[in-house]
Amino acid sequence: MRKNIFVEKLIQKPIEEKEVEVVERKGIGHPDSISDGIAESVSRALCNAYIERFGEIMHHNTDEVQITAGESAPEFGGGEIMKPMDILLTGRGISEIHEEVGGKIEIKKMGLDRIAITAAKDYLKENIINLDVETSTVVECKIGHGSGDLTDVFRRKGGAPSSNDTSFGVGYAPFSETENIVLAAENLLNSKDFKKKYPAVGEDIKVMGLRDDNHITLTVASAMVSKYVDGRDTYINVKEELKEIITKLAEDHTERSVEVHINTADNHSCESEEGYYLTVTGTSAEMGDDGSVGRGNRANGLITPNRPMSMEATSGKNPINHVGKIYNLLSNKIAEDIAENVEGVKEVQIMLLSQIGKPVDNPKAASAQVILENGYQMDTINKQVEKVVESWLDDITGITDMLVKGKIRTF
Repeated sequence: MRKNIFVEKLIQKPIEEKEVEVVERKGIGHPDSISDGIAESVSRALCNAYIERFGEIMHHNTDEVQITAGESAPEFGGGEIMKPMDILLTGRGISEIHEEVGGKIEIKKMGLDRIAITAAKDYLKENIINLDVETSTVVECKIGHGSGDLTDVFRRKGGAPSSNDTSFGVGYAPFSETENIVLAAENLLNSKDFKKKYPAVGEDIKVMGLRDDNHITLTVASAMVSKYVDGRDTYINVKEELKEIITKLAEDHTERSVEVHINTADNHSCESEEGYYLTVTGTSAEMGDDGSVGRGNRANGLITPNRPMSMEATSGKNPINHVGKIYNLLSNKIAEDIAENVEGVKEVQIMLLSQIGKPVDNPKAASAQVILENGYQMDTINKQVEKVVESWLDDITGITDMLVKGKIRTF
């Protein structure tokens, strides 16, 4: 057993017993989330291209995506984009490698910019379904190019990759009722099936949850797609349907009282589109809201000021040795495993601390802080918790595989 795994009892109220809890999720169409999604999509595309072209994932970080909002003129039943949104891809990547073949140095090259721009556009087409990517966006790639040597990429011989930084990642489990409701609400409203039934509901959805003792208030901002809303009455009807749907979803997750508010800035006395949250494309990035990687959801998909959080941007960082990415995702996976499979654990918080240059599977500290169910003692669960932590560290490359295959969320 590693000496740097620490398990201790956490002396504090469980989240469900605290009087006030605040939980937020920025939906996939929020400008910050679009930036996260593009950054991760570009990284994943580069990973797959590197494997295909060079046989290894090369060093890269594409976590510097900036969206500058455009201008639009939505109106009931229509509207148009007046100025495209600008999307800037920056960061660093390897575009060529030098390899010795038969005593000679052979150079292999890859079209990094083309791959990155294609990945960004494909992500937008898939996720912002009313956005005409070719006419309503300008995607520019300024990713810095470098060269690499396959003999010295990330991996030491026979060992794990070396940590790129001295940094930490945090995670916790299980989710509270409020956290589950906020996440489920956005996931439902932005599901493909929901969009087919309610095309007027855009992807730019923000869900803010407040639990005040045993009362949960959900405030939802939902961009509406103007071409599917022919007037004020239609808009209000969609809002009322959304309120009923979200209320039912929340009541399925809790016995607490629930209150739902939709687009609270609307002016219902206004007959024109100016009084309502209308967009041409379904995202506010078309008309005033900028976006950046790392300003939105944490690695578990939520923003949770009542819980431990890292300020690290997860999306777009390389999935091999960037501990700011790997440790935040891994911490959440470890916490979920412990909460589900170690009897007696009511809540668990995980913190993984790296040391630059050291193997990623051997953190400087791996801390598990546990709140126990009544009747359980730490000495009965210590070894089990340590075993779970160690098993995930031993298989740390599993996180990389999940990321490359798009099987784990980063925002």
